[in-house]
Amino acid sequence: MPEMTPRERWLAVLERRQPDRVPMDYWGTPEITEKVMVHLGVSDQTAMDAALHIDRPADVGPAYVGPECPPETDMYGCRFEMVDYGTGAYRECVHHPLADFTSVDEIAANHRWPSADWFDYEVIPDQIDAHPDRPIQIAMAGLYTQYTHLRGLEQAFVDFALNHDIVLYCLGQLYDAHAEIARLAFEAGQGRIDIGTVYNDLGSQLDLMCSPRTVRKLFVPGIRQLAQVAHEHGAYVFLHSDGAIRKAIPDLIDAGVDILNPIQWRCAGMEREGLKRDFGDRVIFHGGVDNQRTMVSGTVDDVREEVRTNLEILGRSGGYIIAPCHALQAVSPPENVVALYEAGYKYGQST
Repeated sequence: MPEMTPRERWLAVLERRQPDRVPMDYWGTPEITEKVMVHLGVSDQTAMDAALHIDRPADVGPAYVGPECPPETDMYGCRFEMVDYGTGAYRECVHHPLADFTSVDEIAANHRWPSADWFDYEVIPDQIDAHPDRPIQIAMAGLYTQYTHLRGLEQAFVDFALNHDIVLYCLGQLYDAHAEIARLAFEAGQGRIDIGTVYNDLGSQLDLMCSPRTVRKLFVPGIRQLAQVAHEHGAYVFLHSDGAIRKAIPDLIDAGVDILNPIQWRCAGMEREGLKRDFGDRVIFHGGVDNQRTMVSGTVDDVREEVRTNLEILGRSGGYIIAPCHALQAVSPPENVVALYEAGYKYGQST
């Protein structure tokens, strides 16, 4: 089979055709990425991708031109600080603008929601032109995380249990705004955007963080709304949701999810054989290489074996994109990261 470009490789999998090899994606923090580049002796991520045969999508999106935000504050009014955890740093939300409100009326009277008019969409075609051989993706929304930033994590979970009116109002505002932003972005892309991504964490290590009924009520309608926008413009829907989410997978697929990430198979109920058996003909699996144990404390041989096993199970008859099951962290040896992609390149050609 002739060698495909990364975009051709992704589209072959998404369209249930045979690629020249299984595509491979990369998720990693800046700290581990720098370690891997030093290990390989390369100076940038483009060279790293080439050395490891990574088929990373290109991210595009509109430029923010809305009201000026205070320093380290986003357009929702959430303020952030970099927090150092020793081996790496994350940008954490430290101010939650809706934390003290107790009713929908208070929020409606005191909070300004983002508008699609706050963005310039004319930058998108040039962004796409810069990556002719890569799949093109746009981030549509990260709604669970955004809600916890607005209300604070503890109050958000109180709301998920007791204050559904507040959750539905706030998420409705977010869904409507992001659906319109996505629609205008897809239109600017003129059919060249392949993937719309939704980030909506639902699972813990052991189970869903809310009941299936609550997930169905609060989150699934908005995912369906965003998926409809993507599908209307010929794009596939990529959903990221950590943890033990098996109970929600049928609803997510019914809502329009085409690609499911990150497949944390060590979490309860997320065994790979069962996922492939029950959902493999309805959704593409993305991820699956464990970075809680294997990538952190496993040997190079352990990593290679896990990649081979994932290809045998998740990649059987197609429908799989190799990637770590979340952003690789600085605690992973760079040798293990290299082993992941060397094994994926070797074994993925025969799957």
